Amino acid sequence: MKKYSQLRAMLAIAKASFRSSTRSPSAVVFTLLFPLIFILVFGFISNSGGVRLHVAIDDNSDTTNAIFQEIRFNQAIQLYADSDSEIIRSLRKGDLDAIVHIEKMDSGFEVNVVTSDISVQNGILFKGMVKQIISELNLRAMPDFNLPFNMIEQPVIHGREYKTIDFILPGQLGFSLLSTGVFGTAFVFLNLRQTLVIKRFFATPIKRPYIVLGEALSRIVFGLIGAAFILALGHFAFGFTMIHGIITFLTMMLLCAIGLIIFMGFGFVVSGLAKNESAVPPLANLITLPQFLLSGTFFSITNFPDWLQPFCRVLPLTFLNDAMRKVSFEGAGFIDIWKDLGALGIWGVIVYALATKLFRWE
Repeated sequence: MKKYSQLRAMLAIAKASFRSSTRSPSAVVFTLLFPLIFILVFGFISNSGGVRLHVAIDDNSDTTNAIFQEIRFNQAIQLYADSDSEIIRSLRKGDLDAIVHIEKMDSGFEVNVVTSDISVQNGILFKGMVKQIISELNLRAMPDFNLPFNMIEQPVIHGREYKTIDFILPGQLGFSLLSTGVFGTAFVFLNLRQTLVIKRFFATPIKRPYIVLGEALSRIVFGLIGAAFILALGHFAFGFTMIHGIITFLTMMLLCAIGLIIFMGFGFVVSGLAKNESAVPPLANLITLPQFLLSGTFFSITNFPDWLQPFCRVLPLTFLNDAMRKVSFEGAGFIDIWKDLGALGIWGVIVYALATKLFRWE
């Protein structure tokens, strides 16, 4: 008698589940249509500069002087604080319009302004503002015949244009994976329980882990096909940056697989908690909606109030979005994004430990 193959049984389940996914309107909408609409909309939006100037003061600047206070409280300037390496990287990407270094000299203060060729107009505008501030402060000091402030313009730093699509596409891709993992997994396993399909599986020699692996494999394949389509459309239609070409593409696909596996854990949790199909959407939305809004899907987390940003930065979708943006635009490898991967791993351990306790076969 031929030995029963668990692997072949698992692949058969995966194949059947994949077919059902392609025929499911909700799966197609969340995986392809929903993110595709946003990518098409934002793909046609030009990456024009805003009315606020984004400026950073470097680590070694003197911040006890009047010019720093003038810059700090100027309503048209938003100041950022980070390490020197990070602000240089942000300047090269166009996230910052200028970097300022203020140094105390024997005769007063010297102001160095560094800009990039990505946001030329904003750089020129900021230099003009600094010159005006310096002129006003020097006029106040004229009775003492001492001009305490002076600005030195530094060479322009060259960088790559950071387009709207370079920010939007990873966020939409991450949300597509989150929706596929949570909604797809929750609905499938709840439906398998309610239709007694799982009981029929138990009448066969297939083992329980292979049932889960078969369903998971179909979700991963379906999600990665959607991810490949989104990346290809973004790159060829709207110039989405994949700095190292096919290497970047493959790295992002592997990141998508990791993210999808973790997000499926949330789906297992929802399927364990839900009593019926009507309970799935509210529970799933409790997981997906806050991440959709707060994980940097449409705009940077820095736009949120300071008290909210720490919560935004610990969400799993935030780590995935940040990792994908670093890989696609900066050419980062897995070693460079180890912090994001480590945080995703911690989320994976937590959510699968919870799923193990809550998951029900019947």
